[in-house]
Amino acid sequence: MAFLRQAAARPHHAYLFAGPEGGGKQLAARAFAAALLCERGGCGECRACRLALDDKHPNEFLVEPEGRDIHVETVRSEVWHPAYRTAPEPGRKVFVIREADRLNPAAADMLLKVLEEPPADAVFLLLSARPHELPDTVLSRCHVVTFQPLAEAFIVQTLEGEGVDHEAAALAARLAGGNLGRARRLVTSSDGFAFRDVALEALERASRDASGALEAADRVMSAAERYRKGMKDELERDIAPFLDERGRPEEAYRGAIRRLEERHKRRVKRSERDYVDWVLLAVSAALRDRIVVSVGGAHGLLINLDRAPEEGGRVTDAARGLAAVEEARAALAEDLNLNPRLLIERAFLRLGGRG
Repeated sequence: MAFLRQAAARPHHAYLFAGPEGGGKQLAARAFAAALLCERGGCGECRACRLALDDKHPNEFLVEPEGRDIHVETVRSEVWHPAYRTAPEPGRKVFVIREADRLNPAAADMLLKVLEEPPADAVFLLLSARPHELPDTVLSRCHVVTFQPLAEAFIVQTLEGEGVDHEAAALAARLAGGNLGRARRLVTSSDGFAFRDVALEALERASRDASGALEAADRVMSAAERYRKGMKDELERDIAPFLDERGRPEEAYRGAIRRLEERHKRRVKRSERDYVDWVLLAVSAALRDRIVVSVGGAHGLLINLDRAPEEGGRVTDAARGLAAVEEARAALAEDLNLNPRLLIERAFLRLGGRG
């Protein structure tokens, strides 16, 4: 981070933030973008910093995968065209490409053309947990900044600095497995940790019989749908800074508003899967805690520090159920065409050794 603070004054045209998931790449990218867009080099208090730290600055262009890949049309519309146009506001333009290793070949070629002849007022930030999957031609044009896994204490401290109380921060850090971005999403969700109650109820029902497993899956999907519907109000808050006194989009910010609307659509589209993953994560944590207690592990090894796990049952059953749930989580992340309902039904049926 110290290196990036110094680089903000005279930045290289392109950076690759490389490191494991949850290693703080997005946190660093937001802070670096704020420093690049702030007249004072990243004061953290001005309008430019506040917008950049929320990924809402009109001069910041955010690219994310749509499905499994980042497509060439996305790079053309969100990178190529705006890179060579005048920025909505005076100052630099910052392009953030998350999961850059998901650029398909045509998209990578399109990005390479921009990196070969970069505009003087543009800085490109590529983020990747798998930098070896990026084309060498793209890698060679980026200054690589390597990130290491984050310590749990750092995640807790970071969340506390953002106004989260210690117990919630510690719980989120444990549940997220050291992934800062996931921990932040857990504590900022409108439902808080309500998904954990859904998970524990689902685990209890799924452990009864096949009918209970199917009912548990249905309840999880119903909760996921309620979560998705609750996201609709977020868009109004996101675009509010760019509306005039009559609530109409200001002309200079129409492009920024369009990008926020598209980003919101993507968030809503994946919200159901995100919620299902949170529930499965909580089920995994509960099963793991059962194993810890069964083998005589110390309380400090528990993930759910605020809840005593159920005692009884065989360790082998809990281990088998944990494997089934983690297999479902991996499949959910890998194949976006899978039906989440069928996936969790199968996982819950296997919890009782029925699948």
